[in-house]
Amino acid sequence: MNNTFLKACRGEKTEYIPVWLMRQAGRYLPEYQAVRGQVDFLTLCKTPELAAKVTLQPVDILGVDAAILFSDILIPVEAMGMHLEFSDKKGPILSEPVRNKSAVEKLIIPDTEDSMPFVLDAIKILRRELENKVPLIGFSGAPFTLATYMIEGGSSKTFLNTKKMMFQNSGLFNYLMKKLTKTVISYLSSQISAGAQAVQIFDSWAGILSPFDYKEFELPYVKKIVSALKKQHPETPVIYFANDCAGIIKEVKKSGADVIGIDWRIDMKDAVGKLGKKVVVQGNLDPCALFLPKEQIEERVQDILAKGKNAKGHIFNLGHGILPETPVENAIAMVEAVHKYGRKE
Repeated sequence: MNNTFLKACRGEKTEYIPVWLMRQAGRYLPEYQAVRGQVDFLTLCKTPELAAKVTLQPVDILGVDAAILFSDILIPVEAMGMHLEFSDKKGPILSEPVRNKSAVEKLIIPDTEDSMPFVLDAIKILRRELENKVPLIGFSGAPFTLATYMIEGGSSKTFLNTKKMMFQNSGLFNYLMKKLTKTVISYLSSQISAGAQAVQIFDSWAGILSPFDYKEFELPYVKKIVSALKKQHPETPVIYFANDCAGIIKEVKKSGADVIGIDWRIDMKDAVGKLGKKVVVQGNLDPCALFLPKEQIEERVQDILAKGKNAKGHIFNLGHGILPETPVENAIAMVEAVHKYGRKE
């Protein structure tokens, strides 16, 4: 079993820098497209055998040091009682946005085993399949990121409805956030109990908040999740990825997570400087850098590896999810470059 990723999460010494990619199970792989061609996206998420199959593909094809469960951050939102569908053009659509007290009151805190057994079944299959390979990462969206989808009814450019609720009805917003926090704790705890060996909290929209508002409206809930998971599963590393983190990085540091994921908009050396030498970092190649010629991909990899050296530990990753148009051979070249230049004497 290649445990390099888990050792790095704990800040232990490793022979080389481990690497995995956000969205590594996905549309850039022809093998994924072949499976996805048979079923719609939600059916793929909810069919354990198929979800496990696409989770495993990049482990074999790319040679990464960890697998991440194939699912979607909105699965628990649907389980809370919202109607969810996916449009190829618009992305996720939640047809009745949560914008008043009665809508928040209707939301339930779901039991993962009852309402999302397919997630746990996929994890159990994967642990068997990955036994002599690499560790498995489970994940959830962070409360604020999930709240934006629920309030906006899908993706947004301005997040107007979310911020209006935050600023005009903070009591209602916090009521929603408390329900989401309980849901995320239960969801991630169930994933760990089913066999996930690390978990990542995706805060895709954290960067739309000012440092003041992040501290006020999101950080307390993230801290609560991390603290609860540490209490329930002290051996399981927790990764927190706050996208577009440059402006809030000093607050992100207070999350309590074992690993802080860094997006590409901040220089890794600056990020390590602000987080300090006691924090393990993950990241942070621009996903579009995978369209560079391979020699230049190698140069970018070397640069980030050098800048991450002062951290307590480093897990190489992209600064966000891999893009569907990415050439597979370039993703492989990146992984090989990390393994080549990330070796430690």
